Amino acid sequence: MADGNEMTDPTKPDPNEIYDRLTRIRHLLMTREFGLQEILTKIDILRSEFQYSHDYNPIEHVSSRVKSLDSIISKAHRKGVPFTAEDIGTNLLDIAGIRLTCSFVSDTYTMRDLLLSQSDLTLIRERDYIKDPKPNGYQSLHLIIEVPVFLAEGPERVPVEIQLRTVAMDFWASLEHKIHYKDDSDVPRHLTDALKLAADMSSSLDVSMERIHKEILELHAKEEAARSGSNDEQADDSTSPSTGTRRLHHPVAQRQAMSDDSQELFQAVLESFGMSRPQE
Repeated sequence: MADGNEMTDPTKPDPNEIYDRLTRIRHLLMTREFGLQEILTKIDILRSEFQYSHDYNPIEHVSSRVKSLDSIISKAHRKGVPFTAEDIGTNLLDIAGIRLTCSFVSDTYTMRDLLLSQSDLTLIRERDYIKDPKPNGYQSLHLIIEVPVFLAEGPERVPVEIQLRTVAMDFWASLEHKIHYKDDSDVPRHLTDALKLAADMSSSLDVSMERIHKEILELHAKEEAARSGSNDEQADDSTSPSTGTRRLHHPVAQRQAMSDDSQELFQAVLESFGMSRPQE
């Protein structure tokens, strides 16, 4: 006989447990977004510092994403991962992802080293498909990096996947992804063979372009050294007869001055060295 109390069906999940699981998964996605932003900020600082200090930017472009819920559910089912925040967080380390497309192969390793040299970042996993390409020709450097995210309740370390590749590698990977929109079995053999050949040609192109780039840098360095030597010989002629101050002839400093928003600051620095900016 019913006693007026509502009975709980033991075959149905507890609504409180459902709510708790949803809350934890939402928290997981939130922290992955925060971790992504932390790494993106670091990358942006490195890009700006490289441009300022070396007049060169090793990164062509940056893209990022946090996996959609549909993608997470699909991958969890595919890998047999229980759909809880704890299991997903432990087994799916690529929920937050960043792709750095660099100019040259050496730039990918430069960016890798610069990121890993930061004391608050921890390398969890590294897979170098540049030195050891996949059988289909795929090339990229994959890193799983842990970054601290400082929340109201305290810091939490969050994994972020970073893929580093060249422009040529990225072009090939984009085309390969479009071709494999279905299972591999649906792609004719002659297309997979053609893709592998294209990957080999892409790798050869990277090697050639890097060699050309290196030779250009060496030529510029020789020209810079020649100009500097010529300026040293003309040092006695660089004194202004009216003010007694030395004029600036260093081409790098002049170029920096032209690109500096604060011309007043530049002029003040020159005057502190007893120098004046050359007339236009």
